[in-house]
Amino acid sequence: MSGAAHHLVHGMGTELEAPVWPAITPDEAGAVLTHFAQAGRLTALQWHSPRPFSAATLVEAEGGRFILKRHHHRLRSLEVLAQEHGFIAHLRAAGMPVPELMEAGGRTAIAQGEWTYELHRLSPGLDLYRERPSWTGFLAPDHAHAAGRALAGLHRAAQDFAAPPRGVDPLIAGWTILPARDPMAAARAYVAARPGLAEFLHGRPWQEELAALLGAVSPDLAAQPPLWTHNDWHPSNLLWTPAGEVATVFDFGLATQTCALHDLATAIERSAIPWLDMADNAPIKGDVGAAIGLIQGYGEVRPLSPEDMNTLLALLPLVHIEFALSEVDYFAGLLNDPAQAGLAWDGYLIGHAHWFASAAGQAFLADVRRGAGG
Repeated sequence: MSGAAHHLVHGMGTELEAPVWPAITPDEAGAVLTHFAQAGRLTALQWHSPRPFSAATLVEAEGGRFILKRHHHRLRSLEVLAQEHGFIAHLRAAGMPVPELMEAGGRTAIAQGEWTYELHRLSPGLDLYRERPSWTGFLAPDHAHAAGRALAGLHRAAQDFAAPPRGVDPLIAGWTILPARDPMAAARAYVAARPGLAEFLHGRPWQEELAALLGAVSPDLAAQPPLWTHNDWHPSNLLWTPAGEVATVFDFGLATQTCALHDLATAIERSAIPWLDMADNAPIKGDVGAAIGLIQGYGEVRPLSPEDMNTLLALLPLVHIEFALSEVDYFAGLLNDPAQAGLAWDGYLIGHAHWFASAAGQAFLADVRRGAGG
């Protein structure tokens, strides 16, 4: 049984919710698989992903086991998926353990009505974090260290990938505001390019709220070498070996051109701070050991200078801002859900930055600096 009728997904807090995007049905999956010759005929659906921004299922077919993902075309068009898949193919050719994309008529995605579909062969590794909400912490300190090494390996493999950054589609972690000469001017341009986001923010004091945060932007960010990066590095986007090493890296939906320190700061922000506790009004205490593990593991492969550490720690309180804006755009522009858009603005964009400015956040940054030798 596929379990589609009773499928629930992760929400903005700790509770499971009914999905915005309905679960993939066996009939739907069977029809899609006819376009992917390597898959063969469907035999069963084994599991539905609890992640909320698209629908995904584990497919058993004559040709093996696969992950089938479905997106609304306004979220991920064929052209947008082609950019993402080009990055995955480059990393795979460079020896990074990333998913193998299946082809249909020479493309790695197909369109059916309002949906786009992609099919990946099931990658090797233990999915230890499969049912845990995204952006929750590591199960073991060694995992943080291994994840840091793997992230540095990905950055090495990405160095000669020369594609331009992705465009204005929702749920992409861009790099246009923080490195700009005038970050507020860049923020206004970002909002103006997204009508749903602009409409949601109209009448709110958003420029004053954002300016209060962007005043702390480091002037060094514009000098960071551009690099295509993962931008959603957390333990549930990794598969693991029994020894605790990274076996596969997946979910490149947020990938675009940023810089290496942006990606490392994102990894810390996503993995070392229990943000979901905010939904329960619980005090938040960052996992200093996980942050240090990520940094030290990364530095074993790509050493970090004292200047890199300064930039990393200055970036960390603000690294979420552009993706948070993109998430507000998703809720307001694509889903027409102002309540969720408000949570993304107030709780995510503003709330996370305010935590870093709090006593707990400042203590976390100081402890990371001491422990990582910065």
